[in-house]
Amino acid sequence: MIPLPRAQQVMKEGSIDAPTRHPLDWQSEDFWDKDSLNHELERVFDVCHGCRRCVSLCDAFPTMFDLIDESDTMEVDGVDKADYGKVAEQCYLCDLCYLTKCPYVPPHEFNVDFPHLMLRAKAQKFKNQGASLRDRALTSTDRLLSTTSIPLIDVTVNALNNTGVFRKALSASLDIHHEAPLPKLHSKTLRKRVKPLLESQEPKPVGSTTGKVALYATCYGNYNSPEVGEDFVKVFQHNGIHIDIVPKEQCCGMPKLELGDLNSVDALKQANIPVLAKLVDEGYDLTAPIPSCVLMYKQELPLMYPDDPDVIKVQKAFFDPFEYLWARHKGDALKTEFTSALGSVAYQVACHQRVQNIGLKTRDVLNLINDSDVTAYERCSGHDGTYAVKKETRDKSVKIARPTVRKVDEQAPDRFISDCPMAGEHIAHLSEKVDQAEHPMTLLREAYGL
Repeated sequence: MIPLPRAQQVMKEGSIDAPTRHPLDWQSEDFWDKDSLNHELERVFDVCHGCRRCVSLCDAFPTMFDLIDESDTMEVDGVDKADYGKVAEQCYLCDLCYLTKCPYVPPHEFNVDFPHLMLRAKAQKFKNQGASLRDRALTSTDRLLSTTSIPLIDVTVNALNNTGVFRKALSASLDIHHEAPLPKLHSKTLRKRVKPLLESQEPKPVGSTTGKVALYATCYGNYNSPEVGEDFVKVFQHNGIHIDIVPKEQCCGMPKLELGDLNSVDALKQANIPVLAKLVDEGYDLTAPIPSCVLMYKQELPLMYPDDPDVIKVQKAFFDPFEYLWARHKGDALKTEFTSALGSVAYQVACHQRVQNIGLKTRDVLNLINDSDVTAYERCSGHDGTYAVKKETRDKSVKIARPTVRKVDEQAPDRFISDCPMAGEHIAHLSEKVDQAEHPMTLLREAYGL
């Protein structure tokens, strides 16, 4: 059959084809051209204006639609191009619009990649205007957390963060919302805690896994939730998996990516990829306790560096932790003898885990535990690492979190978990029925009686 000329083809309203993600062409001249960016923003905004399926996801879409609806023409051509940036300011690159809502993503001819278009706008803004002291500090996680986690300093900072007078002063000086929960700091880091626990195991390959894992601690895991590292080591070793800690690491770069600081992302990539690629060459699989960090190596860096063989090598070896354990279970290599039940568990599925397209592996593993009922809520927490702590976006983050909070409170579970500690803490802080959020690996360790 001879295909019709393009002009005679019937345009599809949507696409049922699997999404295809194109590389981020961030090193081209066109990427940084302001007129080219505005033209693409106008084109995509017009597609979104005629669809509006994503209006409930985050505030980027209501902001866009308000600008259109309140313009003189009630069309995109009535919006001042100077206001386009207001939309990008509300996008925190969760990727849910691309993966779960938009019918016009590639290979559809409209070729809409809203998150990466917002990233392009953020990158141009950062290049031309820089960022505030607060935003530079909050996204410089290695420097910020290592400095505030020095012994005695960590105790002092933790005490101040729980003091109303200090929090109001912090809000007035740096625009960090006084009601937003701030993570606790630990001088006894994850790296320090797991070192004495590490034991040699004989790796046993199962399916796509080698049975030999290097744990990328992450900034948040290392300084803010170091106990989770102990849970990882105990669970993996209990299941005959050899686990080590990545010998040296820097931030994965996700905070700088969300800021639009691509040069810093590049510098962090240059520091981390050689170390991780060497581990892969030595037979290690890779994992991390924070979904955003896993996503950075699985998706964002490969899209920025599609022709770098070491980046692709690391991508293929990186696993979500429960994706890894489920793969072992499918090969009959995961122990299912448990000493205690979990009861009713409410589980908020982190956005950056959802968009990895691995399914609900955390829920599936925990449901192997007798007398345990894990209910998954696939709704955003609205946290995004910094969005929920900034004064100007705190209220919006709370609004985004409300549907999940309402579901959790209706369930009134025995335990509440999220793969993302920041998302979990945000929801627990707003909930009337749960007092704390836990990492799923903590519950698995407890169920094993370790």
